[in-house]
Amino acid sequence: MSFLDVLAIIIQGTLYTAAPLIFTALGGIFSERSGVVNIALEGLMLFGAFIGIVTTLLMGDTWGAAAPWISLVIAAIGCGLFALLHAVASITFKADQVVSGVAINFLSLGLTVFAIKKIFGKGQTDVIQYRIDKIDIPGLSDIPVLGKLFFTSIPLTSYIAIALVFVVWYIIYKTPFGLRLRAVGEHPMAADTMGINVYKMRYTAVAISGMFAGLGGAVFATSISNNFSGGTIAGQGFLALAAMIFGKWHPIGALGAALFFGFAQSLGVTGGTLPLLQNIPPVILIILPYVLTIFALVGFVGRSEAPKALGTPYEKGKR
Repeated sequence: MSFLDVLAIIIQGTLYTAAPLIFTALGGIFSERSGVVNIALEGLMLFGAFIGIVTTLLMGDTWGAAAPWISLVIAAIGCGLFALLHAVASITFKADQVVSGVAINFLSLGLTVFAIKKIFGKGQTDVIQYRIDKIDIPGLSDIPVLGKLFFTSIPLTSYIAIALVFVVWYIIYKTPFGLRLRAVGEHPMAADTMGINVYKMRYTAVAISGMFAGLGGAVFATSISNNFSGGTIAGQGFLALAAMIFGKWHPIGALGAALFFGFAQSLGVTGGTLPLLQNIPPVILIILPYVLTIFALVGFVGRSEAPKALGTPYEKGKR
């Protein structure tokens, strides 16, 4: 196996596994930039995976190969609405945002497993017939060296995720909406004084966060796991949360962190085919992403500065 072949396996695997983390981390940025902690990313991803798989299974005969793509849209909308439960609890009723997020995680797990058993009569679904497959980008895949590394055998969702990073960066840092979003996450009282509706901005941010997390869960389910059970997501939401923090609540930083974690996860799948990793026990490669997450957070979180009003409920008229 040549060096180019090894590099291609690593890059393709990284982009493949990082896409769900990128989508979900972007969602977390919207919520936390507005001042609302979103521990619920795991549960929102799980709910998105559930919607993605069930929609694809039930509508596959009608929609054909378009079913998984349509399911992504439905998952995003469904999880955006589901995330409003977290918004109501943490914004309107001023519940502890961490506790609310944990409750959403448990609620999502219970609802989805119960629904699967009711719909399919067992604890997991069948494998979907139509999935989001890896593709070669016409024209670009023919470019010497770069074509094989970056445009061959990679799902389209990976490119969409990376493109959305720059869209989100532009929205947050170059638009009036982004300015208001960051204002309510840093100084909600000052933002209110300037006529910004803090509650509306935070509700909107949490809903957008749910949409991105649902999209991430559906992408994971329809491109990687290809079925659904209670253990489908298995910590992906928490990895995305870590990527967001590791990336200092910045879209491009989150992209780098998600690629880092995606690389670590891909080694668990492709490590056996790589010359230098063939003799490493598979279990070591499987737990590697979570070990790296701990080291990354311990080493970098202390240097990161979260939005100043993060986790602080806002009550109009009170300082």
